Amino acid sequence: MGYKLAIFDLDGTILDTLDDLADSLNCALQCSALPERTRDEVRRFVGNGIRKLIERAVPPDTAPDVVEKVFADFTEHYRLHCSDKTKSYDGIPETLSALRKAGIKTAVVSNKADYAVQILCEQYFHGMFDIAVGEKTGVRKKPMPDSVSTVLEQLQIRRADAIYIGDSEVDIQTAKNADMDCLLVSWGFRGEEFLHQNGARKILHTPAEIFPNMIIP
Repeated sequence: MGYKLAIFDLDGTILDTLDDLADSLNCALQCSALPERTRDEVRRFVGNGIRKLIERAVPPDTAPDVVEKVFADFTEHYRLHCSDKTKSYDGIPETLSALRKAGIKTAVVSNKADYAVQILCEQYFHGMFDIAVGEKTGVRKKPMPDSVSTVLEQLQIRRADAIYIGDSEVDIQTAKNADMDCLLVSWGFRGEEFLHQNGARKILHTPAEIFPNMIIP
Protein backbone atom coordinates (compact mmCIF):
# COMPACT_ATOMS: atom_id res chain seq x y z
CA MET A 1 0.00 0.00 0.00
CA GLY A 2 1.24 3.52 -0.70
CA TYR A 3 0.14 7.13 -0.79
CA LYS A 4 -1.98 8.15 -3.78
CA LEU A 5 -1.20 11.87 -3.67
CA ALA A 6 1.86 13.99 -2.88
CA ILE A 7 1.08 17.65 -2.12
CA PHE A 8 4.15 19.87 -2.33
CA ASP A 9 4.93 23.30 -0.98
CA LEU A 10 6.64 25.42 -3.65
CA ASP A 11 9.21 27.91 -2.30
CA GLY A 12 12.12 26.08 -0.69
CA THR A 13 10.69 22.65 -1.46
CA ILE A 14 10.64 22.22 -5.23
CA LEU A 15 11.95 25.62 -6.36
CA ASP A 16 14.73 27.85 -5.06
CA THR A 17 12.96 31.20 -5.42
CA LEU A 18 14.91 33.16 -2.84
CA ASP A 19 16.99 35.38 -5.13
CA ASP A 20 13.98 36.59 -7.12
CA LEU A 21 12.00 37.21 -3.94
CA ALA A 22 14.88 39.21 -2.48
CA ASP A 23 15.38 41.22 -5.67
CA SER A 24 11.70 42.15 -5.95
CA LEU A 25 11.47 42.97 -2.26
CA ASN A 26 14.51 45.24 -2.34
CA CYS A 27 13.29 46.95 -5.49
CA ALA A 28 9.98 47.69 -3.74
CA LEU A 29 11.74 48.91 -0.61
CA GLN A 30 13.97 51.19 -2.69
CA CYS A 31 10.91 52.76 -4.32
CA SER A 32 9.78 53.92 -0.88
CA ALA A 33 13.27 54.91 0.32
CA LEU A 34 13.26 52.11 2.90
CA PRO A 35 16.33 50.07 3.90
CA GLU A 36 17.00 46.92 1.89
CA ARG A 37 17.10 43.44 3.38
CA THR A 38 19.76 40.75 3.06
CA ARG A 39 19.14 37.43 1.36
CA ASP A 40 19.28 35.68 4.74
CA GLU A 41 16.71 38.06 6.21
CA VAL A 42 14.39 37.41 3.28
CA ARG A 43 14.83 33.66 3.79
CA ARG A 44 13.59 34.05 7.37
CA PHE A 45 10.69 36.30 6.35
CA VAL A 46 9.09 34.05 3.72
CA GLY A 47 6.53 31.32 4.30
CA ASN A 48 3.32 33.13 5.16
CA GLY A 49 2.54 34.90 1.89
CA ILE A 50 3.56 38.18 0.27
CA ARG A 51 1.64 40.42 2.66
CA LYS A 52 3.43 38.98 5.68
CA LEU A 53 6.77 39.15 3.84
CA ILE A 54 6.27 42.89 3.31
CA GLU A 55 5.14 43.46 6.90
CA ARG A 56 8.23 41.71 8.22
CA ALA A 57 10.57 43.52 5.85
CA VAL A 58 9.53 47.14 6.43
CA PRO A 59 10.62 49.04 9.56
CA PRO A 60 8.20 48.61 12.50
CA ASP A 61 7.02 52.24 12.39
CA THR A 62 6.20 52.23 8.67
CA ALA A 63 2.90 53.97 7.88
CA PRO A 64 0.09 51.74 6.52
CA ASP A 65 -0.07 53.60 3.20
CA VAL A 66 3.66 53.03 2.69
CA VAL A 67 3.24 49.33 3.46
CA GLU A 68 0.54 49.20 0.80
CA LYS A 69 2.82 50.90 -1.71
CA VAL A 70 5.64 48.45 -1.01
CA PHE A 71 3.19 45.59 -1.43
CA ALA A 72 1.96 46.97 -4.76
CA ASP A 73 5.49 47.66 -6.03
CA PHE A 74 6.61 44.17 -5.03
CA THR A 75 3.66 42.59 -6.83
CA GLU A 76 4.28 44.57 -10.01
CA HIS A 77 8.00 43.73 -10.06
CA TYR A 78 7.65 40.07 -9.05
CA ARG A 79 4.97 39.37 -11.66
CA LEU A 80 7.54 40.30 -14.33
CA HIS A 81 10.67 38.89 -12.66
CA CYS A 82 9.56 35.83 -10.66
CA SER A 83 11.66 33.48 -12.78
CA ASP A 84 14.80 35.53 -13.50
CA LYS A 85 17.01 33.58 -11.07
CA THR A 86 14.63 30.91 -9.77
CA LYS A 87 15.61 27.31 -10.39
CA SER A 88 14.37 23.84 -9.63
CA TYR A 89 16.24 21.94 -6.96
CA ASP A 90 18.37 19.18 -8.45
CA GLY A 91 16.45 15.93 -8.62
CA ILE A 92 12.96 17.37 -8.24
CA PRO A 93 11.86 16.94 -11.90
CA GLU A 94 13.08 13.34 -11.87
CA THR A 95 11.24 12.68 -8.61
CA LEU A 96 7.99 14.13 -9.92
CA SER A 97 8.32 12.05 -13.07
CA ALA A 98 8.86 8.89 -11.03
CA LEU A 99 5.83 9.60 -8.86
CA ARG A 100 3.59 10.16 -11.86
CA LYS A 101 4.87 7.07 -13.67
CA ALA A 102 3.94 5.09 -10.55
CA GLY A 103 0.38 6.43 -10.74
CA ILE A 104 0.76 8.82 -7.79
CA LYS A 105 -0.99 12.16 -8.24
CA THR A 106 0.93 15.36 -7.52
CA ALA A 107 -0.16 18.84 -6.46
CA VAL A 108 1.18 22.15 -5.18
CA VAL A 109 -0.29 24.18 -2.32
CA SER A 110 1.61 27.40 -1.65
CA ASN A 111 1.23 30.72 0.17
CA LYS A 112 2.84 32.38 -2.85
CA ALA A 113 0.44 34.53 -4.89
CA ASP A 114 -1.55 32.30 -7.22
CA TYR A 115 -0.40 34.15 -10.36
CA ALA A 116 3.21 33.31 -9.53
CA VAL A 117 2.41 29.70 -8.65
CA GLN A 118 0.76 29.18 -12.03
CA ILE A 119 3.60 30.89 -13.94
CA LEU A 120 6.35 28.96 -12.17
CA CYS A 121 4.68 25.55 -12.26
CA GLU A 122 4.01 25.94 -15.98
CA GLN A 123 7.55 27.12 -16.71
CA TYR A 124 9.51 24.64 -14.62
CA PHE A 125 7.17 21.64 -14.25
CA HIS A 126 4.89 21.63 -17.30
CA GLY A 127 2.44 18.74 -17.05
CA MET A 128 3.89 17.44 -13.79
CA PHE A 129 1.09 18.53 -11.42
CA ASP A 130 -2.58 17.60 -11.42
CA ILE A 131 -3.40 20.87 -9.66
CA ALA A 132 -1.50 23.87 -8.30
CA VAL A 133 -3.00 26.34 -5.83
CA GLY A 134 -1.56 29.63 -4.57
CA GLU A 135 -2.76 32.42 -2.33
CA LYS A 136 -6.17 33.75 -3.36
CA THR A 137 -8.41 36.46 -1.94
CA GLY A 138 -11.01 35.05 0.41
CA VAL A 139 -9.19 31.75 1.01
CA ARG A 140 -7.32 31.30 4.27
CA LYS A 141 -3.57 30.78 3.79
CA LYS A 142 -1.49 27.98 5.21
CA PRO A 143 -1.23 26.81 7.92
CA MET A 144 -5.02 26.74 7.64
CA PRO A 145 -6.00 23.59 5.72
CA ASP A 146 -8.46 25.17 3.28
CA SER A 147 -6.40 24.88 0.08
CA VAL A 148 -5.23 21.38 0.97
CA SER A 149 -8.85 20.33 1.51
CA THR A 150 -9.79 21.82 -1.87
CA VAL A 151 -7.09 19.77 -3.59
CA LEU A 152 -8.22 16.58 -1.85
CA GLU A 153 -11.82 17.21 -2.88
CA GLN A 154 -11.00 18.01 -6.49
CA LEU A 155 -8.75 14.99 -6.89
CA GLN A 156 -11.09 12.78 -4.83
CA ILE A 157 -8.32 11.53 -2.56
CA ARG A 158 -8.81 10.65 1.11
CA ARG A 159 -6.61 12.44 3.65
CA ALA A 160 -5.16 9.12 4.76
CA ASP A 161 -4.00 8.50 1.20
CA ALA A 162 -2.15 11.83 0.83
CA ILE A 163 1.03 13.30 2.25
CA TYR A 164 2.20 16.91 2.50
CA ILE A 165 5.83 17.76 1.66
CA GLY A 166 7.39 21.07 2.69
CA ASP A 167 10.37 22.89 4.15
CA SER A 168 9.07 25.05 7.01
CA GLU A 169 7.19 25.24 10.29
CA VAL A 170 4.21 26.52 8.29
CA ASP A 171 4.15 23.24 6.38
CA ILE A 172 4.37 21.19 9.57
CA GLN A 173 1.36 23.03 10.98
CA THR A 174 -0.50 22.83 7.68
CA ALA A 175 -0.22 19.05 7.61
CA LYS A 176 -1.29 18.87 11.25
CA ASN A 177 -4.32 21.09 10.63
CA ALA A 178 -5.22 19.04 7.56
CA ASP A 179 -4.85 15.80 9.55
CA MET A 180 -2.28 14.47 7.08
CA ASP A 181 1.13 12.85 7.20
CA CYS A 182 4.08 15.14 6.49
CA LEU A 183 7.61 15.00 5.11
CA LEU A 184 10.07 17.88 5.60
CA VAL A 185 13.05 18.63 3.38
CA SER A 186 16.40 19.93 4.59
CA TRP A 187 17.41 21.82 1.42
CA GLY A 188 14.87 24.62 1.79
CA PHE A 189 14.53 27.91 3.68
CA ARG A 190 14.70 26.55 7.24
CA GLY A 191 17.49 24.68 9.01
CA GLU A 192 17.18 21.06 10.08
CA GLU A 193 17.52 21.88 13.79
CA PHE A 194 14.80 24.50 13.49
CA LEU A 195 12.50 21.97 11.82
CA HIS A 196 13.06 19.43 14.59
CA GLN A 197 12.33 22.10 17.19
CA ASN A 198 9.06 22.84 15.44
CA GLY A 199 7.84 19.28 15.39
CA ALA A 200 9.29 17.68 12.26
CA ARG A 201 9.25 13.91 12.55
CA LYS A 202 10.74 12.94 9.20
CA ILE A 203 13.34 15.08 7.40
CA LEU A 204 14.65 14.18 3.96
CA HIS A 205 18.06 15.27 2.69
CA THR A 206 17.75 14.63 -1.06
CA PRO A 207 14.79 14.58 -3.48
CA ALA A 208 15.65 10.95 -4.26
CA GLU A 209 14.33 10.06 -0.79
CA ILE A 210 10.81 11.28 -1.58
CA PHE A 211 9.67 8.38 -3.75
CA PRO A 212 10.68 5.60 -1.29
CA ASN A 213 8.80 7.45 1.45
CA MET A 214 5.62 7.34 -0.61
CA ILE A 215 5.50 3.59 0.03
CA ILE A 216 3.95 2.47 3.31
CA PRO A 217 5.49 -0.75 4.66
